[in-house]
Amino acid sequence: MKLAIVGVTGLVGREILKVVDERHFVVDQLIPVASPKSVGQKIDFHGEHYVVLDHLSAISQKPDIAIFSAGGKVSREWAPQYASAGATVIDNSSAWRMDKNIPLIVPEINASVLTIRDKIIANPNCSTIQLVLTIAPLHKKYRISRIVISTYQSVTGTGAKAVRQLENERQGIKGEMAYPYPIDLNLFPHGGDFLENGYTTEEMKLLNETRKILSDDSIRVTATIVRVPVFGGHSEAVNLEFENEFSLPEIYHLLETMPGITIRDNPKENIYPMPLEARGKDTVFVGRIRRDESQARSLNLFIVADNLRKGAATNAVQIAEYLVSASLI
Repeated sequence: MKLAIVGVTGLVGREILKVVDERHFVVDQLIPVASPKSVGQKIDFHGEHYVVLDHLSAISQKPDIAIFSAGGKVSREWAPQYASAGATVIDNSSAWRMDKNIPLIVPEINASVLTIRDKIIANPNCSTIQLVLTIAPLHKKYRISRIVISTYQSVTGTGAKAVRQLENERQGIKGEMAYPYPIDLNLFPHGGDFLENGYTTEEMKLLNETRKILSDDSIRVTATIVRVPVFGGHSEAVNLEFENEFSLPEIYHLLETMPGITIRDNPKENIYPMPLEARGKDTVFVGRIRRDESQARSLNLFIVADNLRKGAATNAVQIAEYLVSASLI
């Protein structure tokens, strides 16, 4: 197994290395790849030193799988070239997600659609992954007609520059700004770029990706993205309206038996999902499960996950594991 990690020196790239190690994904040859400014750097993996390569050098080594986490522009330019050289690309950017010919995969939900012909596979947005993992079994049982989402997203979702901004602000240091405003002791309803309809690109990802993964364009979705001063973990307050009536005990059962979900829901003991608890974990935590008493057949949930783990690195590695187990490479 020759595994290339493109963007290996970034936040998600480093997390991918950690997840590969923790999950004991067998790698015979690691091929670390990054931008020109990082080429030549050394990284450690399994006690060995590896030199970071450029794309052409990496492609010449014929990787079996290439996990990309280097942004949409890089993915658009280089993913097809890796694929043409025989690699199966798992891409973390938004470049390919809505391409009708590219599968958008959360392994617990729809890995079975993958075939040996799929040489580029899209990893969904971090906020989408924790949402669909939670609602997929509920949609299958009750049919979701509408979703209202408010997110509370960690600065790690923006990248290392945003993390440094928050660290600087907490230490009273003036430095480079990733956001147009201070983030410490603040929050703002802005994630991605604003579009003509008043929504942001991040909000529209939740709409479009959810529909694609669940294979249902009839689901109505509206979202508000909020950036909060948290170092790890995205949170979502979600309201679901179903076509069919449900019972709370059955909701609990469906979530308890869904792989990748952990229920944290005991209000009397102040037990509910929090990003502090989710940080460094692969599971998606769900709590505050209750009926919406303002309208029929509706449910409220609070969903939290580490956006660098299940929201990016872990999901990508799980796709790689499936490709190997299903003999698709």
